[in-house]
Amino acid sequence: MTEFRVAKDSLGEVRVPVNAYYGAQTERARHNFPISGLRLPARFIRAQGIIKRAAAIANRDVGELDPEKAAAIIQAAEEVIDGKFNEYFVVDVYQAGAGTSQNMNANEVIANRACELLGGKRGDTSLVHPNDHVNMAQSTNDTIHVAMNIAAMEAITHDLLPNILHLEEELFKKAKQWDSIIKSGRTHLQDAVPMRLGQEFGGYANAVKMRREMLKHVSERLLLIGLGGNAVGTGINAHPDYSEKAIAEVARFTNLPFRKPENYFTFVQNPDAAVEVSGQLRSLATTIMKIANDIRLLSSGPRTGLAEIQLPAVQPGSSIMPGKVNPVLPEMMNMICYQVFGCDMTVASAGTASQFELNVMMPVMAYNLLHAIQILSTGVRAFTDKCIVGMEANEERCLYYAEMSTSVATALNPLIGYDRAAEIAKKAYAQNKSVREIAWAEGISDDQLADYLNLREMTGK
Repeated sequence: MTEFRVAKDSLGEVRVPVNAYYGAQTERARHNFPISGLRLPARFIRAQGIIKRAAAIANRDVGELDPEKAAAIIQAAEEVIDGKFNEYFVVDVYQAGAGTSQNMNANEVIANRACELLGGKRGDTSLVHPNDHVNMAQSTNDTIHVAMNIAAMEAITHDLLPNILHLEEELFKKAKQWDSIIKSGRTHLQDAVPMRLGQEFGGYANAVKMRREMLKHVSERLLLIGLGGNAVGTGINAHPDYSEKAIAEVARFTNLPFRKPENYFTFVQNPDAAVEVSGQLRSLATTIMKIANDIRLLSSGPRTGLAEIQLPAVQPGSSIMPGKVNPVLPEMMNMICYQVFGCDMTVASAGTASQFELNVMMPVMAYNLLHAIQILSTGVRAFTDKCIVGMEANEERCLYYAEMSTSVATALNPLIGYDRAAEIAKKAYAQNKSVREIAWAEGISDDQLADYLNLREMTGK
């Protein structure tokens, strides 16, 4: 049977599991919000630890927090940063508005651990109080917002951007490797003029590059953090030097250039940076979705599809059809992109919910923003390493399609005009012959055909 201890908050006594590091307010939230079983992710908890550590250092340095208590809080916060107490962050994503329960979860865990470090017992608020000491000079309204920015910026910088760059580099490698392979272009899902397989993949690579650069640029908005703005932006109960010192410590610890916003009221009122970044994640997903879809089509077959490229066989594709191999990595990437679209819809909708001095929807915004970053990052890495790297081209199939495309008649326009070229194209299709064969039969000389129907020259430089 679970043993309990009695914890107290402003509403009275609450029974808490004796070994839990959280306290009364967290326990109330655990019972009030038995909604989804979802929790804010480890990166967010780490960010909360970073904030509480920076706050303790700043409050100590300005003379507001006893150095011994500060030392214990700093150590406890560092243990939270290291993930040692993640199991005690138990508040559902769908919780009290603004994230008060989540903030108090961090305050209580750190306070109880700090009590232990000072020789006391969990729940001894006379040693370290979750509100008076751990939450000193802070509010839910600035810390949850700041934690969302820190967590998202760290995840984008250390996980997503490197993995997007990896995809970009591997696509450029394919573009170079396949630059000499002639194929048919396709528009409206119909045959078009020739191009090179390398050009097609170069287009993919450059699109990813553009999305990566834009995401990097927009994510810099997350570096503006209003720690010290407190409840509404006025900095009530905070030492005049607290905000600057706390933000500087966050920047030093993360090695990222976090800085104060131009206006603390704007920061507390509007989580606009999260909305903007989420929109860029959606745009990135749109680009990757197009690439994944094209790869599925280009690799379709192997005998009844296009089969211009072959994907690595990573697992059997059917529980009933022996020997079938499916494009499972592009399919996985499609599902991830759909989920990112949904995450962005939630973030954007929640972003419209700001009222007066606060947006109270930040917990669900943070969850969806961080979830989108995580699955894009891990998904793109798997897609790149297990699909893109090992792809092979079917040069013979590509050249056959290019030669048989009736759209190569386009190159004859300057020689014989559009109408006659169209007649040759129709005859080629009706007789299942190449445009070259029909043009020769129509009296166009070998020299002219060699000049006007040079597939390589049709693809440009």
